[in-house]
Amino acid sequence: MNKLIVKKAAVLGAGVMGAQIAAHLANAGVPVVLFDLAAKEGPKNGIVNKALDGLKKLDPAPLASRDKLQLIEAANYDEHLPLLAGCDLVIEAIAERMDWKNDLYAKIAPHLSATAIVASNTSGLSMAALAQGLPENVQPRFCGIHFFNPPRYMHLVEVIATPGTDAATLDALETWLTSRLGKGVIRALDTPNFVANRIGVFSILAVMHHTQAFGLGFDEVDALTGPKIGRPKSATYRTADVVGLDTLAHVVKTMQDTLPDDPWHAHFVTPAWLQALIAQGALGQKTRCGIFRKQGKEIQVLDLAARDYRTSAGEIAEEVAAILKLRNPAEQFAALRASAHPQAQFLWAIFRDVFHYCAVQLENVADNARDLDLAMRWGFGWTQGPFETWQAAGWAEIAEAVAADIAAGQTMAAVPLPAWVTESGRAGVHTPFGSWSARGKRYVGRSSLPVYQRQLFPESVLGEGASRPEKSGETLFENDGVRLWCLPAVDAGIGILSFKSKMHTIGDEVLDGVIAAVRQAETTLDGVVVWHEAPFAVGANLAQVSEAIAAGQFDVLEKTVEKFQRASQTLKYAQVPVVAAVQGMALGGGCEFVMHAAKRVMALESYVGLVEAGVGLIPAGGGCKEFAVRAAQWAAQSATPTELFNFLQPVFTTIAMAKVAKSAQEVIDFGFARPTDSILFNAHELLWVAIREARALADAGYAPPPMARDIPVAGRTGIATFEMMLVNMKEGGMISAHDYKVARSAAVALCGGEIEGGSRVDEEWLITVERRLFVDLLKDPMTQARIKHMLETGKPLRN
Repeated sequence: MNKLIVKKAAVLGAGVMGAQIAAHLANAGVPVVLFDLAAKEGPKNGIVNKALDGLKKLDPAPLASRDKLQLIEAANYDEHLPLLAGCDLVIEAIAERMDWKNDLYAKIAPHLSATAIVASNTSGLSMAALAQGLPENVQPRFCGIHFFNPPRYMHLVEVIATPGTDAATLDALETWLTSRLGKGVIRALDTPNFVANRIGVFSILAVMHHTQAFGLGFDEVDALTGPKIGRPKSATYRTADVVGLDTLAHVVKTMQDTLPDDPWHAHFVTPAWLQALIAQGALGQKTRCGIFRKQGKEIQVLDLAARDYRTSAGEIAEEVAAILKLRNPAEQFAALRASAHPQAQFLWAIFRDVFHYCAVQLENVADNARDLDLAMRWGFGWTQGPFETWQAAGWAEIAEAVAADIAAGQTMAAVPLPAWVTESGRAGVHTPFGSWSARGKRYVGRSSLPVYQRQLFPESVLGEGASRPEKSGETLFENDGVRLWCLPAVDAGIGILSFKSKMHTIGDEVLDGVIAAVRQAETTLDGVVVWHEAPFAVGANLAQVSEAIAAGQFDVLEKTVEKFQRASQTLKYAQVPVVAAVQGMALGGGCEFVMHAAKRVMALESYVGLVEAGVGLIPAGGGCKEFAVRAAQWAAQSATPTELFNFLQPVFTTIAMAKVAKSAQEVIDFGFARPTDSILFNAHELLWVAIREARALADAGYAPPPMARDIPVAGRTGIATFEMMLVNMKEGGMISAHDYKVARSAAVALCGGEIEGGSRVDEEWLITVERRLFVDLLKDPMTQARIKHMLETGKPLRN
């Protein structure tokens, strides 16, 4: 298989999807030419320029860093089509009109490189029909590449071949999308709406149908169809508002027009109430009014009976809530079927009809059941795919119940279940040797593309029997807080240090484990990777801290902080390289551990920060010390080596405001990581890469950095400068008196304590200063109130 190298890409269409696809390509360091029509007035690139300006304002941010915007070049079809000759990948992302796409293909064809892959981001048009709009020599390099919105964050990309698409081209593209852009690729069949939208939109239509049938409110349904059943918080109707009611109606219309033989075709209609909202311009979130709207601070929901909005309540009946708390899926589904409550009957009905639809349509929409389930996880945010849910609840029992409802005329379509569903002995569609393919009438294993060998623990489906990290490898050391283990088949000389605590909080047992594990690694291993599935670590164990405060054990707390600092220093000065493999949140002490590693390998979606100010504290696991040391190093490399303040000020702001980096690139920009650290777009590759990084450091003769002993600090001069800023903020009402105290403590720690500016200290001095300041803040009732509030509500208290 030839490797796909994309030195430059083009995106055709600067709408919502096109602009964000371009942004994600730029995130990956790929220069992009973003095209659109020439503006009729003003600069010809006006449409694209407006789209680029919009990228800076979107939340969540499509750009991993504002600097990435410079990789996107604005262009228009009138002037810049020759630029396509230098592009290795061209993605068309214009409106879903076959005639418009064909016109555009005719324009671009003479300018394409002879080797460029051309792909359409269509969400459901026939790829075979679209291919006919391209010259014959381009058709082998043409396919569908359907991103989900927002492209940076949604894991799914559906790749759709045409009859003439070259197989090697698809393999190369899947490899590139998986590793370079970090996507979960599903090879979709060329059917309307492909896999995820076909099943996902049917699921929404089923919910709408049964909402009316059981007389439920939209807010009531959203309470039932969100996290309680493993779906996103936006549930069903809020999701429709976010997607756009007009967009949803368009996708439904596509199903209506292109699937006349689908047994559920009668349900592929937009309800009258939804048509009325669209006619009124109430399109959902983008117009600030749809099924839901916000009036002041109140969330209101459309009440069809009253033909007006009312306060959204969304309550689940106690009887149904009790059923949803059942942990055994088989018992849960049996209870839903047995209950006479409309909410329970509604839930059974929506699951039943989705199971029915997926079983009947599997052979038409996906190669196998695993692809369908992963598409729903990655594209719609479901915790489990429909077949996984069915299998977990008891395949035969659910199949029997669905068949009985079909016979009773209670299902949305009368078509019987396929024969394969009720084959003797079938316990599901997912097995350790593959997932069921209705098309091939056999079980299909995982892709054999080499890129997937980089995923040591790929995302698995229920019933697949995949190994879990906590039960894998060879255990080398273990206590209540951590496990040190290795994968002999990968590299027996590199240990993997994994935290066992909930959310990977850092308490005494983790600190003891980190110190002991690194000491053992120094004598028996070549390197260590700190890795576990996300989050990396959400900070210190506040519950333990709160208990010690309540008992007045401040001497114990000081010893714990000292141990925390010792653990950080152990990571930094270990005789073997310690590589931090970071994904998700690394907050507070988790961030400090990241900072003290020899090297960091970070997933793009890493959210890292020193957030102690949120609970009235300062970083004291070596975080303030480390920034004081780095400020001295940065200053020494500048034209004014004695001017520390310019290097301390941005760090102080980051700590005082508890700022969190919202991408791995920002982690580097904030100074929590180094420019030489690695950023991966596919989090499933973290462990594979981190082990190799540790091996490379070890093989290169790794030695820890020398202990910093002659560190110039800003001292009282720096503290006074920070104080002037803080006084103005306090007097202006921007911060409270306690905010002032916390921020001043951070300033003192960063400036090396209340000593003369320019004094030289060592690391032990700096960690002693931050530890004492930390413990003093712990004794303050205002900080104690903040800690208590955070534990009770999960939110910071401003006092």
